[in-house]
Amino acid sequence: MTTSWRSSTLADRHRALGSSLEDWNGLATAWTYHSDVQDHHVAVRSKAGLMDVSGLKKLHLVGPHASAILDYATTRNVQKITPGRSAYAAALNDEGKFIDDCILYRTGPNSWMVVHGAGGLHEMLSAAVVGRNAALLFDDDLHDLSLQGPVAVDFLDRHVPGIRQLNYFHHMQTTLFGAPVMISRTGYTGERGYEIFCKGVDAPKIWDNILEDGKPDGIVPVCFTALDLLRVESCLLFYPYDNSEMYPFEQDLAGDTLWELGLDFTVSPGKTNFRGAPAHFALKGRERFKIYGLLLDGTVAAEAGAGVYDGDAKVGVVTCGMVSTLTGQSMALARMDVPYATSGKAIVVRSGQETLSGTTHELPFDDPQKKKRTVKG
Repeated sequence: MTTSWRSSTLADRHRALGSSLEDWNGLATAWTYHSDVQDHHVAVRSKAGLMDVSGLKKLHLVGPHASAILDYATTRNVQKITPGRSAYAAALNDEGKFIDDCILYRTGPNSWMVVHGAGGLHEMLSAAVVGRNAALLFDDDLHDLSLQGPVAVDFLDRHVPGIRQLNYFHHMQTTLFGAPVMISRTGYTGERGYEIFCKGVDAPKIWDNILEDGKPDGIVPVCFTALDLLRVESCLLFYPYDNSEMYPFEQDLAGDTLWELGLDFTVSPGKTNFRGAPAHFALKGRERFKIYGLLLDGTVAAEAGAGVYDGDAKVGVVTCGMVSTLTGQSMALARMDVPYATSGKAIVVRSGQETLSGTTHELPFDDPQKKKRTVKG
């Protein structure tokens, strides 16, 4: 096991499923199990999968100045987020470059929970509360169990009154198997799903009960690597694996714009006062690349870092590739030169010893109108 400074109370469950608990974001994480990751992908798309995503960092920001701090630190107009609702947001540096993404959960008039990955938002907020009437708490006891897939709502409906009425990007305080939880209708799969936030001491009981009671529904444990298959289809970016921190520019410093990443939608309409805003707006139209999709011939997945070519000219780099056993298609996310970020251009990918032909393809590959994750009832 890679040395980690954080731990999940589900570690023994993951080891029993075959995980060696490799590090992600400081947490010993179940990257793989003995079971096939392709089966995990199929389960989430057709039934449901349960994942331990407690490696996400959970921050509580409270106090009279909490909303003002978040309003400047992120791209969202937080006044539009009422208690019980949440929003996906980005955080930039002073140069207008992306440093993190997060979900902002409003839990009360002066209280928020911020959930983010491996970027720099924690450090930014830690500095922002100094001298302000606000407090920031890093909550590593709070575990995050993600139940994702079309039957997730049917399972939870047997245990949580009102779950069917919980809309996309809303959350509720309730109990599950006798334990206090916050259930959020969010996830990282492109499916209708729910994140269950619970105390560490309660996580094993909740995990065991979901898998046991959900077995007739087809609910299975799913490893962290399955997210790569799901996120490629659904165009969900993963910092830093799709960023210039991983694929540096030849001449520029690391740092990508929201325009390049396709995340400019995270800026609330009319909002101009947030960290990096002047640079962000000035960088519009100056994109050096764009995130775009590749649909490849055959059933070989492109390797991360593989070059994308038009003849002898390199026009992009693959950040994540996958093959779907459901569709039989090989797909990839790529950082493409701007003229190639349009559908139908013929390309080849030089991936290890393989040369894979294909075409550029608009994103997302799966459910482009996002009907599955937003459906009501």
